Amino acid sequence: MIIDAHNHAGYYGYSAERMVRDMDEQGIDKTWLLTWECPKDEYDPEVQHLYNVFSAPIAYETCREYRDQYPDRFILGFAPDPRRPESLDRLQAAIALHGVKVCGEIKLRMMYDNPDAIRMFRYCGEKGLPVTLHFDYEFSTGHKYPRPNWWYGGGIDVLQRVLEKCPETNFLGHAPGFWAHISGDDQYDKVPYPKGPVVPGGRIPELLDRYPNLYCDISAGSGLTALSRDPAFGREFLIQYQDRIVYARDAFNNKHREYLDSLNLDAEVLRKIYSGNALKLIGEDE
Repeated sequence: MIIDAHNHAGYYGYSAERMVRDMDEQGIDKTWLLTWECPKDEYDPEVQHLYNVFSAPIAYETCREYRDQYPDRFILGFAPDPRRPESLDRLQAAIALHGVKVCGEIKLRMMYDNPDAIRMFRYCGEKGLPVTLHFDYEFSTGHKYPRPNWWYGGGIDVLQRVLEKCPETNFLGHAPGFWAHISGDDQYDKVPYPKGPVVPGGRIPELLDRYPNLYCDISAGSGLTALSRDPAFGREFLIQYQDRIVYARDAFNNKHREYLDSLNLDAEVLRKIYSGNALKLIGEDE
């Protein structure tokens, strides 16, 4: 079994039928459908054509419609903006009425350890929902408006505080501001996709060793670049943390699987990464 633990309904204009066709072509059995709710001035208008921007970049209603069309292929996620006063009520209703199993994707211009977010994350822990967190550091857009940069989450120190404050909640780290910390170099806030040999002392291995509630979402260019920038290190990282790594794409291609399959990993390691860990996170058996 193969589970894509990070994708989006309507992304790149993909209909439900087209997503399922892509899954069939790539040998993917199930996909986590993650929302992205944020204020209009918190995402780049130059890429809004990639998203369903009529109500939110990735609207919950769209994800639910796709899941309802193909209930055996999609796992429903939902991440309301915790800064909104109704967020917990909406999440509670989504769990009770629609069977939401994942809280994701959190991608907001806020520190993820603010009191409202912590309250929601702890609620997710009570309900058994893993939480997918997107991190980005500040990189100039070259424009003053609508924003001079697109930062999300607040950085690796914020993630550590979240892990400490919510020990009963499982979190998946994702995106450039997370994966740059696979290495102990100082490139995380210099370039969004650091390359070259991994330097010892990366914060990701440190946090994985200290906090059993941290998992790694390998999706997008950030995850693939982190694992492939130093192939020998990447292979050992996958083996050492095989119980904490989740296969995911955040795209419609097969690049992540092609890379994983090229590493000559044991079948049991691949089983955990491709499906076992994702199933464990949502309380399901293979």
